[in-house]
Amino acid sequence: MSNRLPPLTALRAFDAAARHMSFAKAAAELNVTPAALSFQIKSLEEHLGAPLFRRLNRAVELTEAGSALAQGAAEGFQTLATAWRAAQRTQDTQTLTVTAGPAFTAKWLAPRLFEFAQAHPEIELRFAASLHRMDFGRDNVDVAIRFGRGSDPGLYVMPLAEEWIMPVMTPELAARYPTPEALRDAPIIFDDSISFLDPPVDWGAWFAAMGVDFAPVTGPRFSQADHAIDAALAGVGVVLGRRALVVKDLDDGRLVAPFPTALLTGARFRYLCPEGQETRPQIAAFRDWILREIDKTAHITDALTLIPAATE
Repeated sequence: MSNRLPPLTALRAFDAAARHMSFAKAAAELNVTPAALSFQIKSLEEHLGAPLFRRLNRAVELTEAGSALAQGAAEGFQTLATAWRAAQRTQDTQTLTVTAGPAFTAKWLAPRLFEFAQAHPEIELRFAASLHRMDFGRDNVDVAIRFGRGSDPGLYVMPLAEEWIMPVMTPELAARYPTPEALRDAPIIFDDSISFLDPPVDWGAWFAAMGVDFAPVTGPRFSQADHAIDAALAGVGVVLGRRALVVKDLDDGRLVAPFPTALLTGARFRYLCPEGQETRPQIAAFRDWILREIDKTAHITDALTLIPAATE
């Protein structure tokens, strides 16, 4: 028996027929006649030396050999399709597809996009606000921005600025609660989006860093950081604001941070793309723009005392 692979057209005909379990539907998908599709499958069976389908009265079913081939054929064509899309993207210098979490998209990217569009009118930006684990090839994504402490093997990784948290609130609330001790009586907002961090970076950790024996447990809780920040902007209470998500509101005066001590999270946002793709013009332009934007609010961090999160 020869190990030489059969023609790709015959394998494609088989893959379609195995997925549909119908020669007629497979022929329609491939835009060929049922007779032509049947000929391709017959030539594949002759190449193998064994039948791949049992032809029943009004249906077909896979033989043992057909079942052995079907999964690998489907995976192979999916891999080819993914590779082809990746190759196509390397020729596209005008479109950039970015995925980032909903909070980062809403609080960091969206308010600044006008500046990027002005500087790079030749680049069409597309965004997918998502936290799911992405596959760059399968999901047709060029750049991902993700938060955490994890590693990213096989990817180009550029860590962004160090992330910290500290209480932020409206100027009106800041006037009512002028000291860390006074915050014991303040309405507290909880951002549960970083509850996965260990050691914890939460209200109890921040008060402990300030030498205040207090760990609030009651107050509105939000699973999305941008929702928690929006509540603080509305004057609902005080929230532990994360650097990337509150620096613009702090710089514009919509929120204030009356206590210049911040707790380092130990985690960062990371700029990710497939290794070797970081020099593509639109990926490099977007990365450089992000770094310039971070520098514009670096003075906020420079004015703070940064304390590492306590370890057990």
